Amino acid sequence: MDIIEIIKVSKDSLMSNRVRSFLTMLGVIIGVAAVILLVSIGEGARTYIHRELGNLGTNILIVVPGKTSAKGGFHPPEASTIRKLIYDDALLIKRRSKHVDDAVPVMLGSAMVKYLNQSRDNSIVGSTETYFSIRNLKVDSGRFITGSEVDAKRKVCVLGRTVKKDLFGDKNALGALVSIGDSKYRVVGVMEKKGVTLGIDFDDIVFIPTTAAQELFDTDRLFNITIKVKSANELHEATEEIKQILIKRHAGKEDFTVMSQDEMLGVMNKILNIMTAVLAGIAAISLVVGGIGIMNIMLVSVRERTREIGIRKALGAKNSDILLQFLVESMTLSLIGGTGGILFAGAVSFVIPYFIEFLPTQLELWSIVLAFLFSAAVGIFFGVYPARKASLYDPITALRYE
Repeated sequence: MDIIEIIKVSKDSLMSNRVRSFLTMLGVIIGVAAVILLVSIGEGARTYIHRELGNLGTNILIVVPGKTSAKGGFHPPEASTIRKLIYDDALLIKRRSKHVDDAVPVMLGSAMVKYLNQSRDNSIVGSTETYFSIRNLKVDSGRFITGSEVDAKRKVCVLGRTVKKDLFGDKNALGALVSIGDSKYRVVGVMEKKGVTLGIDFDDIVFIPTTAAQELFDTDRLFNITIKVKSANELHEATEEIKQILIKRHAGKEDFTVMSQDEMLGVMNKILNIMTAVLAGIAAISLVVGGIGIMNIMLVSVRERTREIGIRKALGAKNSDILLQFLVESMTLSLIGGTGGILFAGAVSFVIPYFIEFLPTQLELWSIVLAFLFSAAVGIFFGVYPARKASLYDPITALRYE
């Protein structure tokens, strides 16, 4: 028999048992779709993180207290070497580093925010006037904190959209006095809607001058120093320069960590790569299960068609013809299943972002090709044994089979 005739016979055989063929292919469909979808979600998450970090500013370095080792995770310094970051550290970096545009001392805490009979416990960020531009934050009405207000320790604040809505509703908040902790702060601005970025809800934050935050929280300890580097090409030089400045200031102790967004992305990429590989590997197991299903059904098919095999051999069919016939049937099941899995994964990947906004997807060509080739390999691998068994049947014995 020529290959065209073998394909026609295989098609007729599969079509005569449509439900069984579909159920056999279902395992392959699910496996291929699962692999592609999990990879697309992982790649989508990677793109989302890159975009969100970009939205929080570019050429950013962050200095945090405590030393984080490049290997083995975080290692707290000995008690005698602990030194906090303070406001003057940021001023020194800004003044002495030739690669730095600005260094913002940032404080973080929480306090009760009240206006008339409305109150809420809120995150408070102490910053300077340049923090907003560094972090790509914009006001919807009013203005940002000014440098003179930071220097004078003025009690002014800029409200996030959610805070403004909860405290003032539709009223104009500009110029109003709100209580933060035990002090009154004048509202000078309301933030433009920003939403949640990497787990931080910028609409639910109240911004005040760093100097006012020191009084509010009764400490001079900074949460971090956010640094804007002049250009992306100077990030490494700026990092080394900042380290030297702070080490000298901290009595020769490197009890702080300078992190770049590239390093944060690198860590996140490693985590995402591991998660994607593990989940895709688990999903690939369903492909193997689907392959076992194909082998099982092909063995049943070989037994059911024993007399047919005997007749074909009696009419001159070679062992290789019988082998190829059943192998083509097995591959057809896996390839159609693989194609169905690709189409299903593509449709689901397209639909997911419309229903789950925080779960982006990004189809990758390599994952589609890999899943399809794997499904073809499954069809061949699990189809060889039934096909070989069919090809080795003795024609006389096969003809006598009831």
